[in-house]
Amino acid sequence: MASSSSGVMNSLLTKLATLIREECYSKLKGVRNEVVSLEGELRSMEALLEKLACMDELDVQVKEWRDQKTTELPRKLRARHQIAKKIEEIKNHVKEVNERRMRYKLDEYTSKSSCEPIDPRVVTIYANTADLVGIDIPRDEVVKLLMGDDEQQLKVASIVGFGGLGKTTLANEVYRKLDGHFHCRAFVSVSQRPDITRLMSKVLSELTGQYNLHIGELDNLLKVIREYLQDKRYLFMCRYFIVIDDLWDSSAWNVIRCAFPENNHGSRVLTTTRIYSVAISCCSNKKEYVYNMSPLGEVDSRRLLFSRIFGTGEACSEVFEEISGDILKRCGGLPLAIMSISSLLAGQSKTKWEYVRNSLGSMFERNPTLEDMKHILDFSYRNLPQHLKTCLLYLSIYPEDHTIERNDLVRQWMAECFVSRTHGLDSEDVAQSYFNELINRSMIQTVQVDYNYEVLSCRVHDIMLDFIRSKSAEENFIVVLDHPQVVVGAHKKIHRVSVQYDADEEHGIISTTILGSLSQVRSIAVFRSSFRPSLLELKHLRVLHLELPMREVMIRGYYACFKLGMKIRQLLHLETFDLGESFVPRIAIPSDIVHLPCLLHLVIPCGTTLPDGIGSLKSLRTLTSLDLALNSVNNIECLGELTNLRHLGVHLGDIGLLADADVARRLDALCSSLESLSRSSSCLRSLDLDSHFILASFDRLSDLCPSPRHLRRLNLYGCRLPRIPRWISQLHDLYSLVLLVREVVPIEFEGDDGICILAKLPSLVQLDLGIRECPEERIVVSGAGTAFRALRDLTFSCPKPRRAFLVGAMPRLQRLDLRFYVNGWEQQGGTCLPVGIENLPSSGLKVHLVNVFTDSGSQDVISAKSALRRTFEVHQPSADLIFHF
Repeated sequence: MASSSSGVMNSLLTKLATLIREECYSKLKGVRNEVVSLEGELRSMEALLEKLACMDELDVQVKEWRDQKTTELPRKLRARHQIAKKIEEIKNHVKEVNERRMRYKLDEYTSKSSCEPIDPRVVTIYANTADLVGIDIPRDEVVKLLMGDDEQQLKVASIVGFGGLGKTTLANEVYRKLDGHFHCRAFVSVSQRPDITRLMSKVLSELTGQYNLHIGELDNLLKVIREYLQDKRYLFMCRYFIVIDDLWDSSAWNVIRCAFPENNHGSRVLTTTRIYSVAISCCSNKKEYVYNMSPLGEVDSRRLLFSRIFGTGEACSEVFEEISGDILKRCGGLPLAIMSISSLLAGQSKTKWEYVRNSLGSMFERNPTLEDMKHILDFSYRNLPQHLKTCLLYLSIYPEDHTIERNDLVRQWMAECFVSRTHGLDSEDVAQSYFNELINRSMIQTVQVDYNYEVLSCRVHDIMLDFIRSKSAEENFIVVLDHPQVVVGAHKKIHRVSVQYDADEEHGIISTTILGSLSQVRSIAVFRSSFRPSLLELKHLRVLHLELPMREVMIRGYYACFKLGMKIRQLLHLETFDLGESFVPRIAIPSDIVHLPCLLHLVIPCGTTLPDGIGSLKSLRTLTSLDLALNSVNNIECLGELTNLRHLGVHLGDIGLLADADVARRLDALCSSLESLSRSSSCLRSLDLDSHFILASFDRLSDLCPSPRHLRRLNLYGCRLPRIPRWISQLHDLYSLVLLVREVVPIEFEGDDGICILAKLPSLVQLDLGIRECPEERIVVSGAGTAFRALRDLTFSCPKPRRAFLVGAMPRLQRLDLRFYVNGWEQQGGTCLPVGIENLPSSGLKVHLVNVFTDSGSQDVISAKSALRRTFEVHQPSADLIFHF
């Protein structure tokens, strides 16, 4: 509970500090001294709460004192009027609680099995989380199982094994290994209580590359997928590979399999499950297609442990040899257990290693059990610093197998006051460091990592999720409604609610009577549900996260909740309003949202209309995605007044359907706002101008002055610029750039135009450059001076791959993605081939060659493949070459 109350305590102390500073209260007789005294009392209590949080078990008396403190104080500091009377009431309550603490000698309470927590900064010793140990052999075995024969009929194979063995990791490595062998692919996770409609929507999106598709009911969705995979007009697209991860029962598979047609093009499906009978069912009772995953052997277990503690390639000190052997025996070869334990051992003394060994007891000596695994996770959890415990518990608000965006998570932590104020550091940066610590400690798993080595999204292993949910329930941290049978005690004060099932599908409506009072709720997250809380009750709400269901009836139900006289302006403490993942074509936001004084983050799907007056949201740090076609010119002009903005996403939507004069007025207003932000004290870090369709021209953006010089990420792919804007050369912190231009000047590094503008950017790590009109001359990528010195990921789109890479070009390049038209290749021959590729780095280079013109003739495809393969085999023989033709 101490972890769950830390946000409340931080919030209280912040408010008290504000009261001390505010002149109006300092003039009230005696109030200032009373507030200072109260702040001291609360800080003493906070210290005791943190001490209790480090203890393994608390007796009934201690829990009761803790709960009383944490439920009464926030309620008593709501009203600012009659402040002197309120302060006096709070002081009396604090004295009463502290007297009870002294009477029962709670300060003398000690845990039976406490241990001192490790230094959280030690994670830098083993921050490389990408190294995989013992994966090569099983990966190759599964690849052989899938591809080892020339069978052209659909084949289904399954990986089966205990939780924590790494089945998902293995399936993902197989998926990567077979990249380029199939025309379309998808990788989805199922979970214990799957939403099959949503799951199959994701399959269709990954197969087609089109997202936010609105197909309708499940039957129609299965039909659309099946027709897409067997369409005889596109024979080249019929070879598919689909991974269905984490199946729990055969009934779900019996529905999913209906979408996959039998064909004679060598298509493959791979499933993973903990249950052997499910695996057999997937493989149509063909046991030879079931891969039984084994725990890591002794050698690989040691490699994994030591690489996480000492670094890759480093040996273990003799001092720890014997102890490490005992610890590994207790981990049973389970990667999840080994990685969790390794975070406790890095940088620690022999005494601490012995303590870990003795605490683990005799687990896994025979066969792994779920309880043994949870014991290891509990041990790792108890050794987390207090701020990380709180942040980790908050992850239980998300459903199983949910991909969690880092930016969403850090915004929610900040709104809940889980993030400490660190002098000289932006709170967002501090929150991201918390996220990175949880990644490095293997408490959460990476999903998407960019080439700047930043983890953009994560997921929670289902065993870990079960564990933190049990902790959350024990500490009354989050109430999770994931099925109709959930019952919440009426006496409990609810602080956070997560609704994870659709009540209408269960022939019932979730009501607040199930939950009891929502008056203390600080976070509400709704996933795929029609649950509509009464906003009148949520006076202390800080986070509102809604992922609306896909069915039209739910959309109408959601609209109704804003038309029944509910005023969102009553949510005075709301900091995060997130509708980002909703499958709704059009949403009208309540008009009074512009009166929310504390709103920091507004995340809305494209196609959303905001009320006029967003310029009054002065605290706003995040705004995505503002639809340029649907929102008023006044709102576009008001963007320049939001000087606290850090992240701005603008969707061009259907702007091309508007009259030319209206388009010009909106684009000019957008550029003027960006220039206003640049002239102000704004520290805009990311800017996205995206669209489903490419805008014909956006010349005004090429001449932006001044430039938003603090940008780290810039995506301008939604609009076609005439050339590479010169103002980009001023973006010294820019590490990711997506850009589409009509043409470039194919000159070398010494110039100040064209490609050389980008070549001189000192921090640029990721570049996606599209060129619509191919120049007659080759586009030269120079190696002079410090050209592209930081670049690791390059996507280059041009009708013909006429590029020349000079000596020294892109010394850190790891991934090269060349996109071009194959049609007409037979006539043009070798003039289309890139030259100088031998000048690129040869170690670990991954090359993707993509034909973006799908109606290319078969002879053109064969000629292009053959010529490009020969070129790379001669000049880059060690490159991993993947064709997408």
